[in-house]
Amino acid sequence: MIEEEVTVDRDGTAVRATLVRPSITASDLPAWVVMHGITRPGRSHTQLVRFTRALARAGIAAIVPDVPEWRDLQLRPDLSVPSIAASVRWLRDSELIRDEPVGVVGFSFGAPHAVGARASPRLRDEIGAACGFGGYCSLRHTFRFMMTGRYNAAGEEAYLKPDPYGRWIVAANYLTAVPGYEDATDVAEALRTLACQAGDIGAASWHALYDPIIHDLRDTIAMERRGLFDVFAPGSKAHAPRPEAFRIGEQLEEAARLTDPTLDPSSVLGAVRGTVHLLHGRVDHLIPYSESQRMAKALRVASPRLTIT
Repeated sequence: MIEEEVTVDRDGTAVRATLVRPSITASDLPAWVVMHGITRPGRSHTQLVRFTRALARAGIAAIVPDVPEWRDLQLRPDLSVPSIAASVRWLRDSELIRDEPVGVVGFSFGAPHAVGARASPRLRDEIGAACGFGGYCSLRHTFRFMMTGRYNAAGEEAYLKPDPYGRWIVAANYLTAVPGYEDATDVAEALRTLACQAGDIGAASWHALYDPIIHDLRDTIAMERRGLFDVFAPGSKAHAPRPEAFRIGEQLEEAARLTDPTLDPSSVLGAVRGTVHLLHGRVDHLIPYSESQRMAKALRVASPRLTIT
């Protein structure tokens, strides 16, 4: 197995990518483009590295483009298609792969947008199959879960403790776009810092080791907005969402949709054709498995295969 750093051209911006391929000398390898999620490690995420190495051991070339904006925890779905296109172009020029469409894989936030890339005129003929792990479909339901832990399973409401990392990132990106919270920059930046710390440390975001960090960040926030900060970062001893969490989740969803309509992947998914594999863990604390069920329904003209583990 060979791992190497390469550079791809993302619409005029040079970005690094990791190429993982079998050690055999070949020019007809099947290939996959693998997109990382909104994580600080990005393409160096332990599980992602394990996944790409498994592909290489199976005789597949995998390329993982860096998306620096995603490592900075910016929710930028518009970068999916350019990143995938740049990677496909590099693979074609490398003469390592077969003259056939490639596969695309996306994780978490990147999952619906990697799958949706199949509908892009730019990539429609380049992608043969798409796979999404732990993705989302509905902004409203996803944000609701992140804020309250509530989601719909088989037509009934269910509860699972949500990973606070998700709501920290959402608020960091969209809190100041919510009417009435335009001045809450201190809260948004504190939550961005907290999410960065969690990404760098790597421990579960509800762990007590973050309590001192939360305490120190809270002290940097104006007194009148500390209650708002507490809704998002109550600390490890909190066992139930605050009463206002549901309302704030709805406000964040509306603000996010107005700020960037492409965050809602449902319309794009409806135009995807061909083979799509969706996988989701039943005990996913960041995005509930019901979102992959919604994705499967949204893929109206595709041939989705859904696996809930």
